[in-house]
Amino acid sequence: MKIRLRGWRRRTWLFRPTRLPRILKRIYLAALMLVLLIGIGTLGFLSSPSSEPTFAEALHMTLITITTVGYGEVVPLRTVPQQVFAGALAIAGFGTLTFLFTSLTVFFLETDLDETLRRRRMEKKIGRLRRHYIVCGFGRVGRNIAQELFSTGRDFVAIDPDATNFELSRDRFPGLLYLHGDASDDDLMIAADIADARGVFAVTGDDGKNIMVTLTAKQLNPRVRVVARCHELRNADKLRKAGADNVVSPDFTGGMRLASTMVRPHVVHFFDEMLRTERRLRLEEVRLPDGFRPRPLGALPLRGADHVMLAVRDGTEWHFNPPDDFQVRGGHVLIAMTTPHGLGELEAALQS
Repeated sequence: MKIRLRGWRRRTWLFRPTRLPRILKRIYLAALMLVLLIGIGTLGFLSSPSSEPTFAEALHMTLITITTVGYGEVVPLRTVPQQVFAGALAIAGFGTLTFLFTSLTVFFLETDLDETLRRRRMEKKIGRLRRHYIVCGFGRVGRNIAQELFSTGRDFVAIDPDATNFELSRDRFPGLLYLHGDASDDDLMIAADIADARGVFAVTGDDGKNIMVTLTAKQLNPRVRVVARCHELRNADKLRKAGADNVVSPDFTGGMRLASTMVRPHVVHFFDEMLRTERRLRLEEVRLPDGFRPRPLGALPLRGADHVMLAVRDGTEWHFNPPDDFQVRGGHVLIAMTTPHGLGELEAALQS
């Protein structure tokens, strides 16, 4: 049964700075031409032989000529060359101003239109996601999580209040789907389609913020799985009480990893190579559906080039390297080493 949340008000969370170099170049060129015309006009009127205007008068005469305001001749134009100079300055100035303001208008219109179209396309893509993940906090930890999801072919939506984090990751994650804002905002979580999400990562750099993200996620979708990052171990219980299914401390995990690298270097090296290999091998889990017909493990297509069976979990009990006559039934969780392609084949085979 899917949870449907409607009636939320769309806001401008999606952020992507629009770059329009061609139009900007035109704006800079027009502004430079305008400055040059003002300088030329001011010097031209200052050198008038029929009068001795001040610099302010010459500048004022230049500005009203370029803008064609027509307040009157601050500097008298008594000779034909002076009149021709003023006419040419007016035509050139008016054309430059028109070009400048037209370019500015096009720049703002195209920027708004481009951003609106990008936002709508991204909202539509997010709305089509099913069983995806939401990464709340797109700093270094969040980007590493996104890399694993991206490498294993899992859809995700990133949320972060700092838009520069998305800019840093644009080349790393082609087609990145993201929302700009506070992940503890109910409407923002709804915009990320939490109703259809499979899991939420609360991995901001603030334990208090991660608690709020966890509360928000669980209130909007009590069935969604939440994994939270915790800096201070004393906050771990608070995160669990807020609804986090698992709490991970990078400091604690990092310490365990350092110890393992020292005492069991080949095991750690094996897992590192597994993550780096082009085949993208991973340890994955597949839960057998409740209606699954009990049968011996050997009768299932679990061994092949793309997947290797490792263990079965029955409630709280583990069965490592189970024999072929081990009976599997609905509710069991199978642990296998597999590729993303093999995982899809395995899930499809177990559904039959």
